[in-house]
Amino acid sequence: MLIASTIGPIDAGIVSALEDAFEKETGVRVRHVGAGTGEALKIAEGGSVDIAMVHAKALEEKFVAAGFGTERVPVMYNDFVIVGPAADPAGIKGMKSATGALRQLAAKGAPFVSRGDRSGTHVAEMELWKKADMKPEGAWYRVYEKGNEGNAPTLRYVNGNGAYTIIDRATYLSLKDEISLAVLVEGDEALLNRISVIPVSKTKFPKVNSEDVARFVAWLTAPDKGQSIIESFGREKYGSPLFFPDSQQWHKLHR
Repeated sequence: MLIASTIGPIDAGIVSALEDAFEKETGVRVRHVGAGTGEALKIAEGGSVDIAMVHAKALEEKFVAAGFGTERVPVMYNDFVIVGPAADPAGIKGMKSATGALRQLAAKGAPFVSRGDRSGTHVAEMELWKKADMKPEGAWYRVYEKGNEGNAPTLRYVNGNGAYTIIDRATYLSLKDEISLAVLVEGDEALLNRISVIPVSKTKFPKVNSEDVARFVAWLTAPDKGQSIIESFGREKYGSPLFFPDSQQWHKLHR
């Protein structure tokens, strides 16, 4: 079975951890190809993968509505944070509103880096600018030309340029020992980053391995299986988990 997965969870290691545990339990071999959410869904639209793991609700709904996928299945979430130089020349540290922080960055012309690649991270960033009633443009706003390589290379670029950006917390935690950037704005509901899986339609692509996909989705969403791995992943290394369970089954059990 082949997954087209957004890059952040791959870089964090959770995708491989889930694949390996599922393979060990069922004998079903699972492998992934990594791309930003927009590109991952394009790959899935070609019928060359069995399932997509992505994090941009509007793009996901469009994919399902067009008949390429069967349904969006919530699996896990983490959150985005706004990071920048520890000295914080733009003065956004501790702000409770992510959109307020973005407006202040723009007003001060603070250097801001965008992935600019229609990945889930880029889509989330653009939605925040929209909520802030702003269209970011000008010399202060830079699109990283290699943004499609993922959040980790982008964050290293931001670090090397003393800039600000929006990034998922898992990527930040995985790199925090090699960068000097600080988390400046966090905790706003608007910064939640929800990750879903979407089985590719067997009706549209008869070669899709729908039987094993169904087993994988059931395993991923089971509170004592995939959700349990998600709940503890990263806790030992970072002192807190990198992702949080988000399946319907998990929420029913933990109401």
